[in-house]
Amino acid sequence: MCEANAYLINGDDKKLIMESVDRVEPEDNGIKIISIFGEQKFLNAKIHSLSLVDHNVLLKEN
Repeated sequence: MCEANAYLINGDDKKLIMESVDRVEPEDNGIKIISIFGEQKFLNAKIHSLSLVDHNVLLKEN
């Protein structure tokens, strides 16, 4: 499987928000992330970068 982990970055700090992310969906005021297990989280954030080789989704708070 090739699921990614989602991290919230703040400066040089990186906090794991969710493992095994299947989908990242834009919402009106942020991002909804959904895991392969159906867990969902809404974050007032935007995509900072994606590292497909490393399976990372980096998000930054709005």
